[in-house]
Amino acid sequence: MNDLIKHKLELLPNNPGCYLHKDKFGNIIYVGKAKNLKNRVSSYFVKTIEDPKTQALVARIYNIETLVVRSETEALLLEQNLI
Repeated sequence: MNDLIKHKLELLPNNPGCYLHKDKFGNIIYVGKAKNLKNRVSSYFVKTIEDPKTQALVARIYNIETLVVRSETEALLLEQNLI
């Protein structure tokens, strides 16, 4: 995990929203939604991830962008639009 990611994880709110994982070139490699951005996004960076697909994804994450919304329903709709 790079310093940029560490810093962004510290600043994440406990609000619902969507998150975009980006690679070192700025390409979006994953879009997700969360009812609690801090908990969900931080969960990618724990040492106990065993799923090989998730491990491969996390290894490519260079930056994270988040979009805060007012409700979980809004997060779901926004995620669909972003995908």
